[in-house]
Amino acid sequence: MKIIHLTAGTGSYYCGSCMRDQMLVHGLRRLGHEVLLVPMYLPPVLEEGQGDDDACPIFFGGINVFLQQQSWLFRYTPAWFDRLLDSPRLLRWSATKAEMTSPRMVGELMLSMLAGEKGRQVKELRKLTAWIKERGPWDVVSISNAMLLGVAPMLKQTLGARIVCTLQGEDSFLDSLPEPYRTKAWDQVATLVKACDAVTSVSDYYGHLMAKRLQMAPERVVTVHNGIDFTGYAASASAPAVVTLGYLARQSALKGLGVLVEAFLHLAKRPHLQQLRLSVAGSRTESDAIYVSELQERIAAAGFAERTTFQGTLSREDKQTFLRSLSVLSVPATYGEAFGLYVLEAMASGVPVVQPPSGAFPELISATQGGLLAAGDDALSLANALDTLLSDPKRARAMGMIGNAAVREHFSADAMATKYARLCDRGSGAAA
Repeated sequence: MKIIHLTAGTGSYYCGSCMRDQMLVHGLRRLGHEVLLVPMYLPPVLEEGQGDDDACPIFFGGINVFLQQQSWLFRYTPAWFDRLLDSPRLLRWSATKAEMTSPRMVGELMLSMLAGEKGRQVKELRKLTAWIKERGPWDVVSISNAMLLGVAPMLKQTLGARIVCTLQGEDSFLDSLPEPYRTKAWDQVATLVKACDAVTSVSDYYGHLMAKRLQMAPERVVTVHNGIDFTGYAASASAPAVVTLGYLARQSALKGLGVLVEAFLHLAKRPHLQQLRLSVAGSRTESDAIYVSELQERIAAAGFAERTTFQGTLSREDKQTFLRSLSVLSVPATYGEAFGLYVLEAMASGVPVVQPPSGAFPELISATQGGLLAAGDDALSLANALDTLLSDPKRARAMGMIGNAAVREHFSADAMATKYARLCDRGSGAAA
């Protein structure tokens, strides 16, 4: 098959969806399919060795999209001017200034993007369509998430290709929009996704949730679990010399870093965990950095600053070394996480996880037996579940190795690509 895969970049921080899309594309290529990854909005931030070699331009560049929303003048600018604004360096800089956009502005922009040919960014849509058509014909247009579906009607009409859409993490963004944009955006996404030839979700949990919210028959949404490339991942030869609680994700409130810090403060005061360390790593936006500083001040006020380490974005090799240094990993996301690649990465390193009983976490832990669920979403419940493993290194290591075997058997990038290719191949026909 010839497949175009559209993905949205973040520009300034690692994103699980971007990493998943890149691994999916590489997996499909290993299966012999011809796949072209096309970034939209911002450059994807990828690990070393995971970059694409297609030299594909960025479409719907974030600055152009924003300016075309604000003024009719930018809807008629020449191509050379648009290319200047689509410079990857400029787009990366703009990504760090996302806080400057008001919720109302984001809502209006979202509706315009979902409107496709009727939206204010129709010039960008025509450029994308012409570029893809020139390199066709294509069998499948694969769309990374439903918020990109505004491009689908024109692409389907022009290319005659099947449209396959993945559902992964749209709900938290759409729910963050103020009214009336929230309801209108959900309604528009529901209309667009029903016209897709096939719909997939990264977990059973998220598929069932989105089928209900988008008013689709549950059987229309096929689960294709995320998978990872295991190159470089390995369990350490022995448990860490110092009991260490780890966190590896964007350092934000949404990912639950504050909840984990609170849990650590509970644990650090317990007599049997007086040597416990907290090790945090992951990307930060400008607003995240302020949030992290506040958490560090709280830790220092409690007298545990010397038992904590905070690092920024890690290279792939450094991330793997970091994971092997942990006794347990926990990323207690405060929303319904659609998947959580960090769970797979920890288990691939022989490290067990402790997660809240929400989102896709029960599904992943049930499938792997590589961790525990806390009794609730609060910090004390998390601390008590963590204590179960942190105070019993032998049990923690055994559980980590069980998870390691299960992840390698069921959650590889190649397994993900095989299931996805099967879905694409049979995806013609049935719109609900």
